[in-house]
Amino acid sequence: MTDLMLPLAIFDAAQFFGWFVENANYLLVFVFMMIESSFIPFPSEVVVPPAAYLAAQDGSNMNVVGVVLAATAGAVAGALVNYFLSLWIGRPLVYRFADSRLGHACLLDRAKVEHAERYFDDHGALSTFIGRLIPAVRQLISIPAGLARMNLGVFAIFTAMGALVWNAVLAGLGTWLGHTVPLSSLFEQVERYNSYLSWAGMGLLAICVAVILYNAFKKHDKTASK
Repeated sequence: MTDLMLPLAIFDAAQFFGWFVENANYLLVFVFMMIESSFIPFPSEVVVPPAAYLAAQDGSNMNVVGVVLAATAGAVAGALVNYFLSLWIGRPLVYRFADSRLGHACLLDRAKVEHAERYFDDHGALSTFIGRLIPAVRQLISIPAGLARMNLGVFAIFTAMGALVWNAVLAGLGTWLGHTVPLSSLFEQVERYNSYLSWAGMGLLAICVAVILYNAFKKHDKTASK
């Protein structure tokens, strides 16, 4: 078994963290962020902060900007995997279901699916950007984009923008810790601050849901008053 496959075979966050600190480079940042952004569950918090921590040390062969760019490139690559899998495999299944008797019994038909695709293509850019900032949603937001055949260029741009913001936050955390805590306590501190980031992400999700519901009810009220 190669050293690269070790953290994937039996994943333990603390064990991987120690392994990654010893082997970190731009290629590994790219590879593991690609995995994190695809359909394989993997925490970006054990990749970007330690890489940025190491980049902040004197004599490091990495720099923080390079870490953010490598992480963002990996995130976009992984998101494209999900996008195309959804497009090539998921979309035909959705349409097959919509054309079936069971789909019709569930009040679903081809016209409604096509309408949903057009809606996401028109409004999915912001959802894609915000989704990259929310824990547990980052990996999933690519799926409806692929199902709806969202414009690939728009999808890639807004995915990159959202991933860049998230990775910059994680890199900022790692850089700050690189100047304030010893390496021996890095994992503990990353876990601590990651919980704050998760709560912030859930708060952002709640705000997004509230805005969506508000706009939906507002539109419904206007339609009903006509």
